[in-house]
Order: sequence, then structure tokens, then C-alpha cells
Amino acid sequence: MEQTLSEKIFSKATGRDVYAGEFVEAKIDVAMIHDITGPLAVRTLYDITDRVQDPTKVILLFDHQVPADSIAAAINHMELRKFALKEGILNYDVQEGVCHQVMVEKGHVLPGELVIGADSHTCTYGAVGAFATGVGSTDMGVALATGMLWFRVPDTITFEVNGTLGRHVYAKDLILAIIGDVGADGATYKACEFSGEAIRTMEIPVRMTLCNMAVEMGGKTGIIAPDEKTKTFLEGRALGGDLTLCSDEGAKRTTRSYDATEIVPMVARPHRVDDVVPVTDVEGQHIDQVFIGSCTNGRYEDLKVAADLLKGESVARGVRMIIIPASRTEYQRALRTGLIDTFTEAGALVEAPCCGPCMGGSFGLLGPEEVGLSTSNRNFVGRQGSPSAAVYLCSPATAASSAIQGVITDPRQCQAMKEM
Repeated sequence: MEQTLSEKIFSKATGRDVYAGEFVEAKIDVAMIHDITGPLAVRTLYDITDRVQDPTKVILLFDHQVPADSIAAAINHMELRKFALKEGILNYDVQEGVCHQVMVEKGHVLPGELVIGADSHTCTYGAVGAFATGVGSTDMGVALATGMLWFRVPDTITFEVNGTLGRHVYAKDLILAIIGDVGADGATYKACEFSGEAIRTMEIPVRMTLCNMAVEMGGKTGIIAPDEKTKTFLEGRALGGDLTLCSDEGAKRTTRSYDATEIVPMVARPHRVDDVVPVTDVEGQHIDQVFIGSCTNGRYEDLKVAADLLKGESVARGVRMIIIPASRTEYQRALRTGLIDTFTEAGALVEAPCCGPCMGGSFGLLGPEEVGLSTSNRNFVGRQGSPSAAVYLCSPATAASSAIQGVITDPRQCQAMKEM
């Protein structure tokens, strides 16, 4: 019987053919924990047993409160360092950057693997053809103790995107448009599989943006069948994985089709990720802060888009601009190619790799009644600071253009002005 990509991965993890709707106990290939959710997972583990079932399958990173921004955060870091040392777990500590970026760029995730992370945006790893999903800290504790976890095999929605994205229209605009169409709960517990010619042309860093935000429409995961681009990306990073995996033609699934040529720069309005409109609907909206970074849009490709628009320009007076590369690797690449100079010359603050203001746990928070424009993935009430602040979500191009003008701006208009 034909299977979807996700059903094939669960079949491998359970040792038998399984299909959507079945409840299974599956073997975990990789587990990721970070500094916010890690402590509770560790306590749950030790409530069950006295050791990690397989330390080689566990990766630890600090990124949400880095450097430690409170005594409580510092204590969490200390406890997790002791845990990693005791159990022989790879700990990237504070050096490498945002967990989801590091997991993929360091080759810890392979096509066909079942991966969990104690963070909802673990679905990012589907960009390399893994079934990756976020779990709670207690579930993570069980997985650390047993190497297994139960799931309901999800149904699949295939988002087929054909055509070509226009100038200054990016993967962030596409995924915002899809979320706006589907709704915040329109793909609840579904495997969101992205396919079509527009997806096939995307490199892995761009695909990561799509998969990252699958959870914002309720998805259990975002996933893309591995291909030659996946193979090229993994070369020099990791060995193994099944690069032949794909959904069978006759597999049971729902399909939603989109024409990439019709997508325009999009913005999600406060306080819902699915309240999505074309940027032209909110042009002129005053902003106090612009944030470019996070596991959604902190990669070199995102930084380059922003730098090209900021070159020779200045951040508008009265606007704060914070730029945070997603990892040390991406930071160093931006440094070598002059992007950091471009940002600082324009008046932006460039911070060391971490989550930054994305979840309101570190620096760059918004004050009461302030308005932020962010390339991150959530704009909930209080997400990036004061509960009375407002956050709009957009692409790096829209963010950079808006920083220059001091109000939300269509990046196509900004580029046209630069070329006059």
C-alpha cells in the first residue's frame, strides 16, 4: 500500500508498515534539548531512571538566554553543563548559536530520521527530509530514559508550490501566505509536506524557513523530500540517511496548490501569525524596533538580502535595529564577506548568535505600546517584551527596507528608489 514520506519514516522507526491514524511507539534517532526546556527534561529523566538510554543520540545547546541574563538562567546553564558531563552528552554550550540552525548545519539530522526536540520549532529539520517535531519537557525526559516515544502517525497535507517567486519575494512571504490561507489551526497535527517546482529550486537554508513555521498552522512537522540539493548540503557535514525517500504517488493525503508568481511581500499583523496581509495593506505603520534573526530568518542568505538593501543607507532616526546571525558559522561568514560592516555602518546593532528578543527571554525587548517588526516566527501578546507592545512579522527584505524608512515599507519600492 502506498505511503507518504512521513508514514515511511514512522514505519522505519517502528519496524513495521504503519499509516496515518495509528498509535505507535517509535525509536528516536536524535533528541535535542536547550537551556529553557532542558532542566525539566533532566529532572523527568532522573525520576524514571538514573541514566540516559543512549547519550550519543542527545545534543544539548544553550541559545534562549545567552549569555545568561539572570541568576536563574546562569543556574540552569550550570545544571545542564553538569548533566552533559555526567552523561557524556555533546554540549555546544553558548558558543554555537540557535539550536535549530546548529542541528542542521552541523549534520546532526539526516533524511529519514525521526527527531525530537524540546522546542516547538524543531520542525525546521524537515528541510533535510527528517520527520522532526517538538515535544514537551516531560516527553523528552521519557525519550532520554527509554530511547522511545509514542506518537499518532499524522495525516499529510501536501503544499504544492509551482512557479517562481518574484523579486523581493522570499520563502518567508510564501509561508506567511500559506499560514494566512490555512489558518493557525488549519493543519493541526498534520505533516506539512512542501513540494512543487518552486520548492525544488530552493536551497536547504531557504527550505528551513518554510519548515520552521509549519507549527504556526498547527502542523506536527514541516517536511520536504530529500533530493540532490539535500545531498549537496550534507556533503562534508554528515554521512548516511535515505536520500531516496518521497511520498508515493497514490499515498493518501490532502493537497493544496499555490502559484509562487502570485505571492507578494506579506506581513503578519499583531497578535496572530495567521492575520496575514500584503505589505501594502500596512505600509506607513510606525515602528520602534526592527529585528532580523531567529531560527526562521537568521541565516547568511537572510542577512545578505538585508545587507544588499542597507548598503549605503542608514537606519531611520528613532528606530532601533537588531541583527543576530543564527549561528557562529553564519556570523563568521557574514563577517568575512563584509555584511557586518554594512550593518554597523547603517547603525544597526549586531549581536552574538542566540535567540535574542524572539521569545522575550534575553535582550532587545519592546517597551509598553512600542511596535516591533521582526523576521521571527511568532507575534503573540508579550512575545517580545511588554504585553502592550505589538509585533509584525515579515521577511528580511521587508525588515531592512522598513528600518531605512522608519515605517513598514514594501521592499520592492525601496529597491526601486535605490536604482533611481
